[in-house]
Amino acid sequence: MAPDVRGASLVALAEGVAAKKWKSRDLVEAYLDRIARLDKKIGAFLLLDADGARRAADAIDKKIAAGEAVGPLGGVPVGIKDIFVTRGLETTAGSKILKGFIPPYESTASARLAAAGAIRLGKLNMDEFAMGSSNENSAFGPVHNPWDLERVPGGSSGGSAAAVAASLCAGTLGTDTGGSIRQPASLCGVVGVKPTYGRVSRYGVIAFASSLDHPGPFGRTVEDAAALLEVIAGHDPMDSTSIPQPAGPYRRASKAGLAGLRLGVPKEYFQSGMDPEVEAAVRAALDELGRAGATLVPVSLPHTPYAIATYYLICMAEASSNLARYDGVRYGHRTEHASSLEELYAKTRGEGFGAEPKRRIVLGTYVLRAGYYEAYYGKALRVRRLIANDFAAAFAQCDVLVTPTSPTPAFKLGERAADPLQMYLADIYTVAPPLAGVPALSQCCGFTKNGLPIGLQTIGPTLGEETVFRLAGAYEARTEWHQRLPEDPS
Repeated sequence: MAPDVRGASLVALAEGVAAKKWKSRDLVEAYLDRIARLDKKIGAFLLLDADGARRAADAIDKKIAAGEAVGPLGGVPVGIKDIFVTRGLETTAGSKILKGFIPPYESTASARLAAAGAIRLGKLNMDEFAMGSSNENSAFGPVHNPWDLERVPGGSSGGSAAAVAASLCAGTLGTDTGGSIRQPASLCGVVGVKPTYGRVSRYGVIAFASSLDHPGPFGRTVEDAAALLEVIAGHDPMDSTSIPQPAGPYRRASKAGLAGLRLGVPKEYFQSGMDPEVEAAVRAALDELGRAGATLVPVSLPHTPYAIATYYLICMAEASSNLARYDGVRYGHRTEHASSLEELYAKTRGEGFGAEPKRRIVLGTYVLRAGYYEAYYGKALRVRRLIANDFAAAFAQCDVLVTPTSPTPAFKLGERAADPLQMYLADIYTVAPPLAGVPALSQCCGFTKNGLPIGLQTIGPTLGEETVFRLAGAYEARTEWHQRLPEDPS
């Protein structure tokens, strides 16, 4: 008999399956039951592969009964953001233009999860092509925050964060281009990790902005996220940007303690406009880390004010280039009525793309035009280097940086839908680490008086995931925020 999976740790579930305390099939049925009862109101899953999950679980149970090894995640049900291509299973990236697309191959990250014994329950909702901070841009409907169904879960990996928060699966995969793992992790009160650029392969991840896209995990606990990253990280010859270095012992690092660590506190991340409850919770977390033996060091990241503009110029330019491949000729949606090739392109893209991808394609195409390229995109690339230099200088004074993840808790559905600028500003604390390619993690550090989670962000130097997990694990061990669960929607 499986345990109650509500609030269950991925690591504990895997250990239970390996020890024959419960069967993988029982875990799968428990999560499928929760999805059937609860996901109509949350909307985290776009596609369920219940039969495939049952077959995979039965195969795991058969191996365990025969005394065979099943991998570190053997028998644990997980969810996959619908931006990872999955062989034989529809992959849409949250867009109508890819509705019905069945990939003939598997992404490296999802393949590594399967090789480690994880059971894929299905594909998770997301902002279309990962473009958004609220998961309201999905062509298939928004995701609702499990802590308050009238509020957003964050984006673009809103389905991934909400599924973990609502205990619809034990862990998930997401992607982070400007905050799309960390911001929803903050708004949903779970752990989300954006690794160093190149630490996790992008092969099989539908491209949004290729120099900024970072696959990464969500977990209920720091150790859960570490266990997932240990599996999906490592060199992949199929990705030319993949770092030729194996994954580190992240689970062990999460239990190492933080005595002697120098924590940089950048003044630019504590400016006016932050929600007072968010600032109070983050400063309380810093005080707790100081009491635990860390040293707090004031630092400066002087080019932070330019990060939002720099990020959006670069990501929109790269999106314009990447999304040019969706033309109705090779795969995905194709308009039914077109009398010329030009009309085929125009109608297919007009029908298939939502408002946000169209906005970014138009703006990205504009900044790449002859006569504008150097003034906008070229300048943004130079400022990106200055931002990366800021991080390098800060890490000469400290081991990690600690900041808020989001300036506000979860906002209401529709509240910012008509104001793209306000939506973009939700990423103000998360866009700089992807520009620099450095690792960052978000975990819960408190709740507002209305019961909404608040996120604490830890940023490490390049390839500094172990130090990030060291701090995050130490903070989690001294607090109980991660143990709180949202009520199941009735």
